[in-house]
Amino acid sequence: MEIKNKVVVVTGSASGIGKAMAMDFAKQGAHVVITDIKQEAIDAVVTEIKNLGGSALGIVADVSKEPDTEKLFQEAFDWQNALDVAILNAGILRDGLLVKVDKETKKIKGKMGIDQWQAVINVNLTGVFLSGREAAVQMVNSGKGGIIIPISSVAMHGNPGQSNYSAAKAGVVALTKLWAHELKNYKIRVAAIAPGFIATDMVMKDMKPEALEKWKSLIPIGRLGTPGEIAHTARFIVENDLITGVVIEASGGIKI
Repeated sequence: MEIKNKVVVVTGSASGIGKAMAMDFAKQGAHVVITDIKQEAIDAVVTEIKNLGGSALGIVADVSKEPDTEKLFQEAFDWQNALDVAILNAGILRDGLLVKVDKETKKIKGKMGIDQWQAVINVNLTGVFLSGREAAVQMVNSGKGGIIIPISSVAMHGNPGQSNYSAAKAGVVALTKLWAHELKNYKIRVAAIAPGFIATDMVMKDMKPEALEKWKSLIPIGRLGTPGEIAHTARFIVENDLITGVVIEASGGIKI
């Protein structure tokens, strides 16, 4: 699929990888829908795209909520009377060990709470389900098909301290392969991206320097990925009609 003049929705696109993907598609001439949970952050990205001569629409939506997600994709379609690409990127972290054990007493001193678990499942898995479903509704109804790109993570293999996140991202992979089969007759391709450790502002600011260096040493290419490299991967999926039903691990070769 050629990108120019296509309508692209990127959830969680007010910052980080989502913003990088949105900006990249806008630079290729797409009409981009910026959506996140904070109006001010959305407006800033929309303004940035328009200042570059691009086309963008901002919509506030919490993808974990069904009414928000239904409204988001209907408004996205109504904007240009089309929906060609949906990138399901919105996600959160609430890391923690399944159980915390006191080193001296060997007794349990804490555990992952149900709120901690559910918050991540609600956004990272249910949010992908709702966004994928509503994107499919618009694409099927239009009769033109489209491309759905769920964002997973190498944590899908199981990353210690991320029971909630790993479970959600593994679920995203299952949905990707299932949807590619279910939607093939409607000219809809579905392919996921599983980023590794990416140098987003959040990672660079919040991760301790020693932890950052440890992870760098474990990545075969010797560095973190960049948001632009994930954006490039998303563009590759859109432009290559052979890509569907698969997960592209853009991770620098790291194995969790």
